[in-house]
Amino acid sequence: MKRYFFALCLSAAVALTNAAGASASKNAGARATPAPPANSKKVEVAGLAEARLIEVYQLVSRAQGREALAKAERLVQDYPHFQLAQLVYGDLLASRTGPVRSFGDVPQPILKTAAPMLRELRDESQMRLKALRERPPPGAVPSQFLALSPRNKHAIAVDASRSRLYLFENRPAGLTLVADYYISVGKSGLEKYAEGDLRTPMGVYFITSNLDPKSLKDFYGSGALPINYPNVLDSKRGKTGSGIWLHGTPPGQFSRPPLATDGCVVLANPDLDEVIRTVETRTTPVVISNRLQWVMPNSVRSDSKPFEDALTAWQNAKSSGNMDRILSFYSPDFNSNGKTLSEWTPALRGELDRVRGRAIQLKDLSYLRWTDTADTMVVTFGEVADGTRTGPTKRQYWGRHGTQWKIFFEGII
Repeated sequence: MKRYFFALCLSAAVALTNAAGASASKNAGARATPAPPANSKKVEVAGLAEARLIEVYQLVSRAQGREALAKAERLVQDYPHFQLAQLVYGDLLASRTGPVRSFGDVPQPILKTAAPMLRELRDESQMRLKALRERPPPGAVPSQFLALSPRNKHAIAVDASRSRLYLFENRPAGLTLVADYYISVGKSGLEKYAEGDLRTPMGVYFITSNLDPKSLKDFYGSGALPINYPNVLDSKRGKTGSGIWLHGTPPGQFSRPPLATDGCVVLANPDLDEVIRTVETRTTPVVISNRLQWVMPNSVRSDSKPFEDALTAWQNAKSSGNMDRILSFYSPDFNSNGKTLSEWTPALRGELDRVRGRAIQLKDLSYLRWTDTADTMVVTFGEVADGTRTGPTKRQYWGRHGTQWKIFFEGII
């Protein structure tokens, strides 16, 4: 197989060596799942197609061409719309009759028209291998996830530099990476600013709903999970646009190139179906970053201590009922659903009148950190006064000004 696209073999071999074996099936896509029996009805399983493609790469890197060809043939039979797999299968077939000069070695007469698609498929292949090679450190979490409450049963993080979506389960011992999937983002990359700029937003978001597939056009695939773009921070910065979803691919297309959407995050349909079956709306945070920073959970908590102290001080001020003391925690540019701080203050005073000096407890507290040109905390909690069983669920946005944290948004969700 030395004639077979050598650069791909080399990168696959490096990726598979560094991935420590099990990552190719368990972590490269989703949970390890055996292929369905040959005579059974095909069931598309999350991550399975990618895991099988990686297995073909692995066989190629070991110069086991015959076995790789057989695996590739079965893969394209089961997933006929998986274009990258079709390309690999075509190269493997071509290598049996002559030298294959490059990945996607199509005949010269059609090379000109096929060149853009070949570039996209090469990019997709490189991204899938990159994500396999650059695995998150065991036990590490994205730096944005400071504290999640038991109500946040799952969390999602998107790393555009690896074209990857990571799915976490919030267990008693903390966040655990349970699956990850290849994804596509905006044609113009990340950092959305305006409607129609073909960019995917970056920040901390939440899944707001689960759209009925019957209400969607085929373009969106098997479903869609909208997120709350623009969030409070986006709106504060003057960003526009809407309709940012996690959604699937249309019939006839298994996956899309790394940069291919109008701003949404797009997964293969079986992968999206697994995400939809797993996560809950309203409580599932979605972090979208150009490049995730992975940290150990204990270092996350130590870094967040100054903010925790500020939040506790605000809680104590709210419990005291001292209006001036409470207002000192709010930023001059505070806004609550269109109301300035002075316009919103009567509502705050009404809350204090109802509490009447009773201590305030913060139930199901979670906070996530977003850092770019500024430092922001997105905080969610149930505000419950002593002697009562329930209270409103609130979300606050805190910004850091020097060494001080100030609230620039507060609202009930």
